[in-house]
Amino acid sequence: MKSAPSVAALLTPAASWARQCNSVSSGAAHDDLDLPVLAQPDWVFASIGDSEVERYRLLRTGSMWTGNNRAAGLNVDIALARQQAVISIESPAVPVQRIQIRWKRRLAEDVLALGDAWERSYGDLEWRPLQAERVLPWYALLHSQGRTSGMGIKTGTAAFAFWQVDAAGISLWLDVRNGGNGVSLRNRRLGAATIVMCKGGGDETAFGVAQRLCRAMADGTTVAARRGTKQIDAIYGSNDWYYAYGQNTHDGILRDADLVASLAPAGGPRPFTVIDDGYQNPSRFPSMPGLASAIRNRNVIPGLWIRPLRAASATRWNLLLPDSRRIRSGNERAPLAYDPTIPEALHAVASVAAEACEWGFELIKHDFTTWELFGQWGSQMGASPTLGNWHFNDHTVTNAEIVTGLYRQLRTTCGEDRVILGCNTVGHLSAGLFDASRTGDDVSGKEWERTRRTGINTLAFRGPQHKTFYSLDADCVAITPDVPWSLTRQWLQAVADSGTVLLISPDPRAIGHEQKQSLREAFERCVAKPASEPLDWMQTRTPACWRTSAATQNYEWIAEEGESPFPIGIQRGTD
Repeated sequence: MKSAPSVAALLTPAASWARQCNSVSSGAAHDDLDLPVLAQPDWVFASIGDSEVERYRLLRTGSMWTGNNRAAGLNVDIALARQQAVISIESPAVPVQRIQIRWKRRLAEDVLALGDAWERSYGDLEWRPLQAERVLPWYALLHSQGRTSGMGIKTGTAAFAFWQVDAAGISLWLDVRNGGNGVSLRNRRLGAATIVMCKGGGDETAFGVAQRLCRAMADGTTVAARRGTKQIDAIYGSNDWYYAYGQNTHDGILRDADLVASLAPAGGPRPFTVIDDGYQNPSRFPSMPGLASAIRNRNVIPGLWIRPLRAASATRWNLLLPDSRRIRSGNERAPLAYDPTIPEALHAVASVAAEACEWGFELIKHDFTTWELFGQWGSQMGASPTLGNWHFNDHTVTNAEIVTGLYRQLRTTCGEDRVILGCNTVGHLSAGLFDASRTGDDVSGKEWERTRRTGINTLAFRGPQHKTFYSLDADCVAITPDVPWSLTRQWLQAVADSGTVLLISPDPRAIGHEQKQSLREAFERCVAKPASEPLDWMQTRTPACWRTSAATQNYEWIAEEGESPFPIGIQRGTD
């Protein structure tokens, strides 16, 4: 195996991406991984119209690409600046759906490509040979002959952006729709996206280049180390979901808090106990403020799961998103959800978070917002994060702007002193707003195969985003009688050694002396803020060989009887 820099070298200061990117434009030699995306493209196309789509090729004058015929007045400006390209759109007369930007570049046959995920990953991230129709959300990494280059869109963008890479060139698609229809920009100039690019050196691992590209995309944002008096650069503790599955209780939550308090490193940051779905039953949870106080009295930080966009069946229809946003079979309906572009509806959404804060919870985990906004899970989106002929109440803003506006409202409501953990959220739009992000679909306390496919995959392939976009949460370590401890113990070690969010779901039937000792050691490692790198991630979706600052660790992820060949489905919880 090719030698690689130490883990300490991977944690390069944030400014280093710019210094190293300077070398991209200084070299005279041209090769396959000297990507052209910071130059004017060869073609720009616009898809316009509200529900019906017409596609036009735009014509270039300098940095401006302009439309004609029905697209007259549509301008796409691609302004080249130092180490980035800024894309703006004007279209006062016609709605805009998508912009495609295309650069011609011959790429070698051996190039491997890796992209990100729209929201969570679903065990599906991997390096693959070039596939012309493959959608690579947000950023793309290309690897050839031991070298890696990457290109991406800066976080906080106003478009849902994805890349395509084929043997003849590179395409960037900017989806600026409103719902499933075109956005009406009127006289507004939309700052749609900013492209950045990094090129790796011969001695730099692909993982290191991915980390550097993430720093470039998130340049100007920071991941908070503290919220109020809480130290959050190491987030660890408990979440009851994967042993209770909605049947949690007041006493069970306090038992979890007692457990993590007893195992927390002396003198370290306080652990968290996060209450998941199920607390709405007053017979099991008679007083949420009282429970938050009881958790806090154990020197543990109380957290609460919420689903803020969900609307009750009695909600006035004019506050809701249209049912047509979901393409479905049979009589299945889209979930009732508030339209956050309506002020009264947004107030109702914010009130859910405000109530949790008023009860005394200091970590707010919010869930289901992408599903409820767009009617699809990330694994179903492909090139279209939403389908159907529909739009939000305010059709002058893009879907990405609506998502970001919702996230900002949640941050404003929770304030700067509370921790926000997003689940089923768009990571590229939450950077700088949320403290942590659940980056993969659910693991499981019932079957190891879900954890193997989804948890390990997201820990490895979205690991470069950790401490740059947010603190990465690859999901819980479920300690239950249904999953062999020999496998759970390895998952616990891998998460702890990565320094990412470490929340356990401890079924009391499965917690003995051995488990407590392993948890104590894992919490100590997590608090030490380690880092790890998957070494075999180009060969597998579930890397087994990982390097940490202490050693190289090889895991045995496969159960003795082998693993299931059948789909694991999407875990959606209760509606």
